[in-house]
Amino acid sequence: MQQDMREEADRRFQEALEHSGVRDPRELCRESLRELKGTDPSGYDRAVNHFQTVLVPSIASGRVEPLQAWREYGCLLAEAVTAGRTVAIDDTGRAHPYQPDSPMEWLVLHLPEKKAARALVVSLPVKPSRAQKATFELLVKGGQRLPEK
Repeated sequence: MQQDMREEADRRFQEALEHSGVRDPRELCRESLRELKGTDPSGYDRAVNHFQTVLVPSIASGRVEPLQAWREYGCLLAEAVTAGRTVAIDDTGRAHPYQPDSPMEWLVLHLPEKKAARALVVSLPVKPSRAQKATFELLVKGGQRLPEK
């Protein structure tokens, strides 16, 4: 991957991040990559290849909105970690099928097909609603109590 392309993609991403006020999705992606590296090395290699050949060039060229592109990459990583479906949780707690243009303020979770497996976080809003916090506690952390206000 060319260094200039990577720098341009990073610049566009940082600019979009600063103007949006949304949470940086890269740490969630790094967590999924670490898990893949340990459990599925070939899946990890495919994810890194996608990063280098699809994600970075598409952001650097301006063909895609950087934050949505990273969220899509997060969905790809979650599916590589475990089969399942991805949903977007609005501020009322209602689940919707995930769409690339789902609002950035929605909580995005990947729900594994495996019984009793915890949901994987794809995207977190900066200020989750009470309903989104409760959904996160139940599906990601496995908690049984409502979170404090």
